[in-house]
Amino acid sequence: MATFLYRLGRLAFRRRHFVALIWVALLTLAGVGAASAPAAGNTSFSIPGTEAQKAFDLLEQRFPGMSADGATARVVFKAPAGEKMTDAGNKATVKKTVKELASGSEVTSVADLYLAHAVSKNGTVAYASVKYDVSGMELEDSSRDALKEAAKDARDAGLTVEVGGDALTATPETGSSEVIGIAIAAVVLVITFGSLLAAGFPLLTAIIGVGIGVSTIAALASALDLGSTTSTLASMIGLAVGIDYALFIVSRYRAELAEGREREEAAGRAVGTAGSAVVFAGLTVVIALVGLSVVNIPMLTKMGVAAAGTVAIAVLIALTLIPALLGYAGRRIKPAGQKSKLLGGGRTPKKPGRPNMGTRWASFVVRRPVAVLLLGVLGLGAAAIPAASLELGLPDDGSQPVSTTQRRAYDLLSEGFGPGFNGPLMVVVDAKDSAHPKKVFTEVGDRIEGLKDVVTVTPATPNKAGDTATITVVPKSKPSSKTTEDLVHSIRDEGTEIGQKTDSEILVTGSTAMNIDVSQKLNDALLPYLALVVGLAFLLLIVVFRSVLVPLKAALGFLLSVLAALGAVVAVFQWGWLSGLMNVEQTGPVMSMMPIFMVGVVFGLAMDYEVFLVTRMREAYVHGEKPSQAVVTGFRHGARVVTAAAVIMIAVFSGFIGSSESMVKMIGFGLAVAVFFDAFIVRMAIVPAVLALLGKRAWWLPKWLDRALPNVDVEGEGLRAADRDADPDGERELVRA
Repeated sequence: MATFLYRLGRLAFRRRHFVALIWVALLTLAGVGAASAPAAGNTSFSIPGTEAQKAFDLLEQRFPGMSADGATARVVFKAPAGEKMTDAGNKATVKKTVKELASGSEVTSVADLYLAHAVSKNGTVAYASVKYDVSGMELEDSSRDALKEAAKDARDAGLTVEVGGDALTATPETGSSEVIGIAIAAVVLVITFGSLLAAGFPLLTAIIGVGIGVSTIAALASALDLGSTTSTLASMIGLAVGIDYALFIVSRYRAELAEGREREEAAGRAVGTAGSAVVFAGLTVVIALVGLSVVNIPMLTKMGVAAAGTVAIAVLIALTLIPALLGYAGRRIKPAGQKSKLLGGGRTPKKPGRPNMGTRWASFVVRRPVAVLLLGVLGLGAAAIPAASLELGLPDDGSQPVSTTQRRAYDLLSEGFGPGFNGPLMVVVDAKDSAHPKKVFTEVGDRIEGLKDVVTVTPATPNKAGDTATITVVPKSKPSSKTTEDLVHSIRDEGTEIGQKTDSEILVTGSTAMNIDVSQKLNDALLPYLALVVGLAFLLLIVVFRSVLVPLKAALGFLLSVLAALGAVVAVFQWGWLSGLMNVEQTGPVMSMMPIFMVGVVFGLAMDYEVFLVTRMREAYVHGEKPSQAVVTGFRHGARVVTAAAVIMIAVFSGFIGSSESMVKMIGFGLAVAVFFDAFIVRMAIVPAVLALLGKRAWWLPKWLDRALPNVDVEGEGLRAADRDADPDGERELVRA
């Protein structure tokens, strides 16, 4: 592989006009496709294989036009002090608001709150339920605007009015977080390279790659039913790896220049060696993202595949456009250790020949491997302790900031009707095969009414055929509580027992039950996903490193860093530690998607650092250095680059901590902490300590496996052999110890 990529790098350097033209044409084509494609419809949302989804599908068949999974909104009214919602003036305002709401094009029904007894016992709080014919993710912005406008008109009449429900579900706005991340990345790159031009290449190519990826997603969004969250994930991951991969190759190019090579040769060598690491690092990210399909949530699968495509583009750009741009730059890109004149280049260093920070750190770790290893493992182990009490759930309006209307509506409903009123359960009774459907409906209602944590059970509402009915159950506890989850399981247990006796089927659905089912589905998929991703990456790393212990160490280190990051998430968002500093207003269960999402994203980024850092060690070892010296050599060349890449990623992810959305805040914090733990503790401390302890055993591979594995030559041994053939006397030794 090194030889092929070496030739590709030299070709791109020589034919830079042609290469640049190709990428500009692809960017233009993608942009035109995005601009001319039909507007993307709102993303459909389904969770195959869950009981809640099965109930929704059944309702669509038995209750045509009901739109069981359609969005709902609750417009909550509170009377001024000393008044009640049943007063004539307040009733007139509410009726006017209800009439205004009912005129919406996507609205199927608006319940008259006075006929539906939707007024609290003390008469101060009331609500109107609005039902739409599409889900919250499919709702048009005009419908949301109409909902907000109706609430505003009622406020102007003197009532306190707040709006809750999934009708206000929208893609979270992250503000200027990406811009801040790019700005910090630019500063770090300038410091790393000592050159504005060299720092600009990774940013430019990353933006081009993200532009092509996101534009392609936009062009295909309508045809493939891709939502806005798909392009958000693709841009975040694409920007991250795009900067990383270009950073690796530009850094290696400057190192090759420092060894005295001509620029075209240096570009070929950089792509042949660092480019090989980029290819395999990219493959691990693609595996992690495509592997999200094992969860069997269509939206998550599409997000993973789209992001994987953007990563593949980033790899191709790093291998071709970077050497082309280096060709354009010419002598303006300085060898490693030299800065541009603008940034202080040309000055005599104060201490010539002094080892860099990476060399000094690696030398210390090699001398004290046991102490560093124990300190690193114990530190991460301590951080991981809170993960033992991890509770998973999906956020509801109760986890929103108190500044939002959804949260205020949630609190008003809890005040007037009890916390469980915010998450009613819908029980669907399918008695089509039963001899006495009405008796089944009655029995189900009676049995549910006898369960703990139940406030209200409405009478069964049958369909026209009389073979299927719905029953609404209001729990005592809030939707995201463990008590409500237990109630859902209790109802399902009762339903199974009744169904076996009466030839019927009892299903529990609604947004609360759907959240519980999604959480369970994600939880069940975590271990298979881990096994798939880590297993495939383990095999891939065996091929890269031609070792069994190095990939095993990489996988175990990754698991340790993820557990530590999950522990930090639990401590902040579930236990409330440092919640004031992080502006976490409401603690509660950790988002169900967090563990599997963190595994996918962080695994890919962690393997980037592992591959780039350890391939330099492997390269030095293969070329004759002792194992301990190879560790130091790897750090001398790679530590600065990996540190810069990690700081950039932490900055990008940390920008999301400032979001008002608790889910986005949690993702940003979790990913930033995970990258910090993995890059600076696992890769920078535990990895060199383990390799120093293992010595030559680290690179052991059974002979039968060595013969069976393909030789991909990531270290560039083929290039070294070509050098020896061209210079048998060693007069032009190009690689210096």
